[in-house]
Amino acid sequence: MALLALMLGGCGNGNDFSDLDAYMKEVRARPAGSIEPTPKFRAYETFTYSAAALRSPFQPPMKIDLVNRQKGSHEVKPDPNRTKQFLEGFNIEQFEMVGTLSNASGTFALLRGAGGVHRLKVGDYLGRNDGRIVAITDSQVEVIEIVPDGEGAWLERPRTIPLKEHS
Repeated sequence: MALLALMLGGCGNGNDFSDLDAYMKEVRARPAGSIEPTPKFRAYETFTYSAAALRSPFQPPMKIDLVNRQKGSHEVKPDPNRTKQFLEGFNIEQFEMVGTLSNASGTFALLRGAGGVHRLKVGDYLGRNDGRIVAITDSQVEVIEIVPDGEGAWLERPRTIPLKEHS
């Protein structure tokens, strides 16, 4: 008990605020205009990324021969009323063929991408350009995409997804 009284007695040293009083006198002695005003901030200017539909900068550019360039057709166009399949929400470049399956109902391609391995048959769609599988072999999947030609018409562009060995 005596120890507690001794400790509490050391804390209450009277009204010794001389250091606080000295600091307050120093602050009051400063000129009134010495505080800098807060800086003015300009309003944030929004930025809209306008190159979303252009070629990815991580893919090599394609050389286009404008004279011999293939013209699109107004007869070829994607079907806007067709229900989109799940794999059409992903870029076709991210898929890789890892094998095939064959049974009584036909031949299926095994494609890895979009978070898993998917079993696809001829006639299924994948990729963002209305890519339709037209043939499946042991070594590749052949796809026909419908892409705009830049002049208001559409082109059918063949693509292949080769078998990735040692996967």
